Amino acid sequence: MRFEKHNDALGTVNRGNPCESSLCTLCRADCQGKCETWLSSLVGRKLLYPRDFGSVTAGANNTTHVGVSYNSLRVQGYAYGAHGLTGTMTNDPDDCIFPNVSLETEFGAEMKTKIKMPLMTGALGSTFIAAKYWDSFAIGGSLVGIPVVIGENVVGVDRESEINNGKITKAPELDRRIDTYLRYNDGYGAIIVQLNVEDTRNGVAEYVAQKYGNKCVIELKWGQGAKDIGGEIQVTSLDYALFLKKRGYVVDPNPELPEVQEAFNSGAIKSFARHSRLGGTNIKNVDLVREDFMKSVDYLRSIGFKRISLKTGSYGMEELAMAIKFSTDAKLDLLTIDGSGGGTGMSPWNMMQSWGVPSINLHAKAYEYASILAAKGQKVVDMSFAGGFALEDSIFKALALGAPYTKLVCMGRAIMIPGYLGANIEGVLHPDRKAKVNGNWDSLPKTVTNVGEKAEQIFASYFDVQKKVGKDEMKNIPYGAIAFWTMADKLACGLQQLMAGARKFSLNQISRNDIFSGNRETERETGIPHVSEVNDESAKKILSA
Repeated sequence: MRFEKHNDALGTVNRGNPCESSLCTLCRADCQGKCETWLSSLVGRKLLYPRDFGSVTAGANNTTHVGVSYNSLRVQGYAYGAHGLTGTMTNDPDDCIFPNVSLETEFGAEMKTKIKMPLMTGALGSTFIAAKYWDSFAIGGSLVGIPVVIGENVVGVDRESEINNGKITKAPELDRRIDTYLRYNDGYGAIIVQLNVEDTRNGVAEYVAQKYGNKCVIELKWGQGAKDIGGEIQVTSLDYALFLKKRGYVVDPNPELPEVQEAFNSGAIKSFARHSRLGGTNIKNVDLVREDFMKSVDYLRSIGFKRISLKTGSYGMEELAMAIKFSTDAKLDLLTIDGSGGGTGMSPWNMMQSWGVPSINLHAKAYEYASILAAKGQKVVDMSFAGGFALEDSIFKALALGAPYTKLVCMGRAIMIPGYLGANIEGVLHPDRKAKVNGNWDSLPKTVTNVGEKAEQIFASYFDVQKKVGKDEMKNIPYGAIAFWTMADKLACGLQQLMAGARKFSLNQISRNDIFSGNRETERETGIPHVSEVNDESAKKILSA
């Protein structure tokens, strides 16, 4: 494994057991640090380098590659050349520096969506964590210039929303989430609104189309990489459980049963799980799936949406092929393909452990299937890869593995960490805001005070954000959004460095030739040649010249 619990070189440590992405398997909102993502939310790009410069030397501990994962791919470097320089820049060494690497890109069919860096959030839906820290996620993503996704069921679980004759007439929580993002949007990024079975029934698409028009991207949802059933939350109020049951959700155990109510009142049952429905249950074959999908897309276009995306989970190869083929045929703007393993807190644990296709296998096949369509002359849908990404090298590897079809990478849990951390710091430094921002701390832990005592000291990107919004507006920027910007800046800088080393100064220049496999098993599964064989033939030509 690449990641151990302690990283002596960076001075980071995981509270729990690290998984493939480098995050702990269980990521807590009240965590006092300090994994790499947590600390980079404070110190930013400084964390790209080993600690204690001038007193240390450092060596990589990643000398072996075991198993098939993104950690078993390595980034190729080159000793000459420069590709993709933009504007008036030339191949002069003064221009070929990593800060000149452009991370701007776009996705879309007819209507292009520009983004500042190839990153988007995962779907932040009806989970209470998404609601509590939404301002940090939305404002941070908007300022950085990346897409932010409002996940499923936001309207359905909102007790203030109103549904009359089966359709939404009032949706204050959905409005809050959209408006928060749009307030700071400067033309880069997008706010994406997901639809599941219940959202479709409740008229979420119609509500968004009428109120926001093309300010939003609408997203159909087939599933996710965390679980093979519908979205879930847990509630600890019997009254709320009854409300959700009346809203039409599956609630387990059933709060309407007298024996369940008695068990809850006696303390034997302390919470209820709310579940969404499986989609596609009345469809019997692939042809009918296609027909139903195309009708859904046509309908969304008919009510005014110019940008439509699809999110699919870690199903098998048939569903993957359908997602790519149908999205391409329908000229969708984006397809997000989510590999197994991640979740935002309510996925059944053993299901998350054992269900679905791992990210690297799923993404490698996505490239293969997209190439089949491209060979037929089709313009393949722009894709986003999701499932276990947290660090800049994984962004590069995912973009390269799916090149040229993959335009950005979707991060779920990693991109939420700065929201928690910033809120905890803000709640301590401004106790009057603690409840509003959902801070969890009463005092700053040593992991933070080692960095600084006030916001201007703690967040490396504080003044970058201030330059963006102005001094007067800084009072309205949650610290979680500043932390979001700071972590994104670290990822952006690290990605620029990797790209410069690969001599690729624009994202559209990244190709599968920029990575190689660290073991034969990964080579076989991904089609990426083994490290010792990449450019071996050209090397031997040099020797025989």
